[in-house]
Amino acid sequence: MSDRSVFFVSDGTGITAETMGNSILAQFAIKPRHVRRPFIDTVDKAHQVVREINAAGVREGKTPIVFTTIANDDVLDILKSCEARVFDVIKTFVAPLEEEFNMKSNHRVGRFSDASQDAEYNHRIDAINFALEHDDGQSSRNLETADVVLVGVSRCGKTPTSLYLAMQHGIKAANVPLIPEDFDRGFLPTMLKPYKKKCFGLTIDPERLSQIRNERRPGSKYAALQNCRMEVNAAESMMRREGIAWLSSTHKSIEEIATTILRDLRPDRLIY
Repeated sequence: MSDRSVFFVSDGTGITAETMGNSILAQFAIKPRHVRRPFIDTVDKAHQVVREINAAGVREGKTPIVFTTIANDDVLDILKSCEARVFDVIKTFVAPLEEEFNMKSNHRVGRFSDASQDAEYNHRIDAINFALEHDDGQSSRNLETADVVLVGVSRCGKTPTSLYLAMQHGIKAANVPLIPEDFDRGFLPTMLKPYKKKCFGLTIDPERLSQIRNERRPGSKYAALQNCRMEVNAAESMMRREGIAWLSSTHKSIEEIATTILRDLRPDRLIY
């Protein structure tokens, strides 16, 4: 169904509309064309998007789907005039909650009214900078302030998980690779010893690891299946010996990995 368009229209970034929409669409075995249209915050922009949506319907011969989080009623009314199936993500929940709370919502556009003045936003920026500074064991500076330290063999998913934890949850996550020298010594890198309680391990299926490494360094010993099996087995044995909880990233999304880490190490961060 790639010949059918789904639009995510917002007066902000559109991330909320797209996240909600994609979660719902995931329940269906379809692969539609995705179109995100952010910052639709004026009547003129709304008319332009309506023309684009209508044109897509004519071109594809199928009714487009629209997920929207537009808060301005004038702009929203214009969007709803399009020839599409429109799902108002905000109004679906806001109207019943206004009744439940016995108050009107503020109809604020976007997540932050002023990002520079938002403590949560600034906390996430600090966490991102921390993750970048402490990526791949580059630095042990201020490691005592880390919320979590990810360990595992190279290319098992530590970096993307660290960045997701920082961007989505404001978690200061460092990551340190386990390398053959660590396996020869038989213990964790020295820099990790004081922070073992903060460590969480990632592992991966050796066959999948070999595929990933071959994309980076094809035909190398680093990517050889035999070497990948050796490293994964050694890393899992070390984490088991050191009492470090770990999970396999082979078939799990970054979101699932991050949630498991928060549940096990920082359950307080699952409550806002």
